[in-house]
Amino acid sequence: MEHLEIERKFLIKSDDYRNKASSQTRIVQGFLNTAPERTVRVRIRGDEAFLTVKGKSNKSGTARFEWETKIEVQEAINLIDLCEEGILEKIRFEVTFENHLFEVDEFLGENKGLVLAEVELQHEDEIFGKPDWLGQEVTGDVRYYNSQLSKNPFQNW
Repeated sequence: MEHLEIERKFLIKSDDYRNKASSQTRIVQGFLNTAPERTVRVRIRGDEAFLTVKGKSNKSGTARFEWETKIEVQEAINLIDLCEEGILEKIRFEVTFENHLFEVDEFLGENKGLVLAEVELQHEDEIFGKPDWLGQEVTGDVRYYNSQLSKNPFQNW
């Protein structure tokens, strides 16, 4: 299926990823819609902005439809004003390990203290190396979906 996003999500055991990161970027994002069948996200990542629609995850939580388009930053700022309550802020670190890119998000605000890593895959059964700092897998646990973190922040758990 075109536009299929396949990813796995993990907690972090240590901050060793920080000194291996090739980049770090501040992200601000909000949700225009957080219905489980479809989420509509507005994201400002550094000096770029995006509008993203995601479909419902499959049973394992590893795959779902994703469509994304670049928009003007000012448009994103205006759209964030229309978003549901619970704007997320985080710092994203990009770390390459054995030919896979891990995106490690250090959440800020009401989600401070939560650090998650995601790795995108070509197919659900793809084998990939796991760096030492990677912790427990939380793929498919809806509490860790960004759309849910905007409604029920980590500090409330």
